[in-house]
Amino acid sequence: MTVADPSFDWVGLANIDVVLADSVFWRSLLNTFVITAGTTSLAVAGGNVLARLMLARVYGRWLVRLCVLLPWVTPVTISAVSWLWLLNSVYSPLDWAGRQLGLLGAAESANWLGRPSTAVAAVVAVQAWRLTPLAAVIIMAGLVAIPRNIHEAARIDGAGRWMRARFMTVPLTAPIVAVAALFCAVFTFGDMAVVRILTDGGPNRSTEMLATLAFGKAIDGGDVGQGAAVALFLLPVLLAATLAIVGLVRRMVAR
Repeated sequence: MTVADPSFDWVGLANIDVVLADSVFWRSLLNTFVITAGTTSLAVAGGNVLARLMLARVYGRWLVRLCVLLPWVTPVTISAVSWLWLLNSVYSPLDWAGRQLGLLGAAESANWLGRPSTAVAAVVAVQAWRLTPLAAVIIMAGLVAIPRNIHEAARIDGAGRWMRARFMTVPLTAPIVAVAALFCAVFTFGDMAVVRILTDGGPNRSTEMLATLAFGKAIDGGDVGQGAAVALFLLPVLLAATLAIVGLVRRMVAR
């Protein structure tokens, strides 16, 4: 089925065969894994730090929690457009800061979204910025669930802060951290808005993901069949990743 010819013709697996023979599809699949892995790692690491920050007994803790949650509650299109302005090749405040610090020349631009390496890094950074609050809230729930008497008993037995973190906090929160990683991976794997707004898959397909490729084939290109085939490929990959992480969590809990 295409936009020009909406009549339905049974083609079996022909659309999938065409997609699998496309080098752009394999490039997009690799980009999807790279961006998802980078985003998940940064989001979980940042979520661990922010979770402890939100639990710290400091004055103005409500303001800290508000600032942490703000990226998550902001609509994705608004936040992505804001980052598009921040990463602009001409008016980027990041470039201005780099010139002030001597990291860039007087007329030099980092061209964040115009080079493959920096474009991928920018997409990963923006996705991590969005998903870190989600990971922080999930991990914070896990930290709160740890009984205080366990820490008190370990402290009485002479365990220091490092020993308690290594042998108590990390093992007890590992399952909830795995769940946070699963959520971050699923949201990144199927997200289209950030890449679509920032780079539209460029430059030279370096940030093209399966979600943007499916949208491009089905909506921009009018080939609904191939777009659906690409989108359908997301299902087994996400299912396999979900089953792997859920199995890991069950083994952690069983211990």
